[in-house]
Amino acid sequence: MKNYIILSEKPWHYEMFQNLKETFPDYKWNLITSKAEFQQDRLIELKPHKIFIPHWSYIIPDAIYENFECIVFHMTDLPFGRGGSPLQNLIVRGEEKTKVSALKVEKGLDTGPVYLKKDLMLYGTAKEIFIRSTAIVEKMIKEIISNSLEPEEQKGKITEFKRRKPEDGDVSELSDLAKVYDYIRMLDCEGYPPAFFENENFRFEFTRASIKSENEILADVRIIKK
Repeated sequence: MKNYIILSEKPWHYEMFQNLKETFPDYKWNLITSKAEFQQDRLIELKPHKIFIPHWSYIIPDAIYENFECIVFHMTDLPFGRGGSPLQNLIVRGEEKTKVSALKVEKGLDTGPVYLKKDLMLYGTAKEIFIRSTAIVEKMIKEIISNSLEPEEQKGKITEFKRRKPEDGDVSELSDLAKVYDYIRMLDCEGYPPAFFENENFRFEFTRASIKSENEILADVRIIKK
């Protein structure tokens, strides 16, 4: 019996895991949610046919991807957008839509061959986009399994993204209100440092932004005394 693993630290992938178990009841399914669980010894015991990785913040060790077929889902139209913080880098560039690329993990950063791609719209908060992408990733996993898809080498111009740092969420130097809105929404998700600005005495962190007019945004603010 084939054994599949879903590797994700995000709680919204649990429903997808359950759906896949119901869709493919003849296969074994395992959900791994922590780095401590994702160890080579554990994988040797499970003997997974494939490891699907919807969201993972850690580097996949060589010993794992060299011995097990690991498929990661990257939120760009590869080879455009290789690298870190794909969602935030796309929104900063003004992109309104992208593709989710399912690719095989290799030594290079997002350089592996691609199984398939699906469209994804980039409106809403980061959390809303991630949840929306989950339904797409679920369909992609079903398609990879049902059609026994094999990956093909990436084609096209390579564009690399740099992982954004917490200080890159500073909105104090922005002059365009739409950009301020984008900065707030693209970081509005658990586990991400929110958009902010600081003065001598306080740090102001922003979430739940909405545009009320071309000159007005409403947002929740958390004020932290230094």
